[in-house]
Amino acid sequence: MKRFAIAALLGAAMIAALAPAQAGSPHFVQSPTITRTGNTLTVTGKEAGLGNEEQVHIVLSATAECINGGLRHPKAANKTSVSAAGDFPVQNGKADFTLSVTATFDPSCSPPMTVRFTNVTLADTTNGISQSFSGTF
Repeated sequence: MKRFAIAALLGAAMIAALAPAQAGSPHFVQSPTITRTGNTLTVTGKEAGLGNEEQVHIVLSATAECINGGLRHPKAANKTSVSAAGDFPVQNGKADFTLSVTATFDPSCSPPMTVRFTNVTLADTTNGISQSFSGTF
């Protein structure tokens, strides 16, 4: 009986050792910083609770609209989806990231028209988490 207990304990230890490492509790720390300069939207932030992962894949997506002086987008053609993605290294269970997207329009969105970003979403596709940001930028 004692041999059976030792064999079962060793078997369980081997299975546990072969199981993949799990991340603790992935989450974006506070609220990422979102800035717009001209036709470019930049998001900078940090993700924590990442466990033993080597890197995370972060995706930034948004809708860009060319807005006229009356605060309206005059044509459906003046609206486009933009996205950027990158792999960021994890150190001590945390990853810092910065992603930028630039909207281009044909014809161009030139003054007095301006670019406005909406439906901004940040996603860590490695861990299946995302965060959406309301409002316009």
